[in-house]
Amino acid sequence: MKRIGIISDTHSYWDDKYLYYFEPCDEIWHAGDIGSMEVAERLAAFRPLRAVSGNCDGGDLRLAYPEINRFRCEDVDVLIKHIGGYPGKYDASVRKMLHASPPQLFITGHSHILRVKYDNTLNLLHVNPGAAGLQGWHLDRTVVRMTIDGRKFRDMEVVKLAELWKNE
Repeated sequence: MKRIGIISDTHSYWDDKYLYYFEPCDEIWHAGDIGSMEVAERLAAFRPLRAVSGNCDGGDLRLAYPEINRFRCEDVDVLIKHIGGYPGKYDASVRKMLHASPPQLFITGHSHILRVKYDNTLNLLHVNPGAAGLQGWHLDRTVVRMTIDGRKFRDMEVVKLAELWKNE
């Protein structure tokens, strides 16, 4: 059983809340647009980090982290890609791979839109944790926590780090 913290689109922004909310996690997975090696290094110093580079990440991050990260966690096939789309509208860069060999868990970033949706066609769980940084048009900064127990997903939580804008 592993507890996972999922984060994306930090865009170089550091918040000590990352460590607070990821304290119970065994690993941290970053779905791209990390923004700086400093953010990646601070996360990696806290917990084992699996990450992908995003479209806004520079050369150092692209050298350190692949565009696609596919691995097993417990008994689950996991695929992380920054620009991946979502069920019914997967990005062309990954669509063929998903249909040919779908993972059980597909994690994306990029849109800054928090989305957790099961794809009944491909039998996979899609998770986009939203955006944890300040840059972008999102209204809330969010991360996701979940447990992978064998082949099962449990205890999924959306953590709202802060509201960026208030409509008064």
